[in-house]
Amino acid sequence: MKYSEIKKKLKKAGCYIDRQGSNHEWWFSPITNKRFAVSRHNTEDAREGTKRAIGKQSGVEL
Repeated sequence: MKYSEIKKKLKKAGCYIDRQGSNHEWWFSPITNKRFAVSRHNTEDAREGTKRAIGKQSGVEL
């Protein structure tokens, strides 16, 4: 799954970009009340462990 697809699912679930970091976008999830980092490399495939971590931190099924 590409990072662009992950970001679409996050937006659909109500998550939003909290701020821009130097290498990552920092997102906020109203589901878990947590901030988490997502890479800016939209065309790259996310590794399975990274995808699992983003899903856990955001509360969104990826």
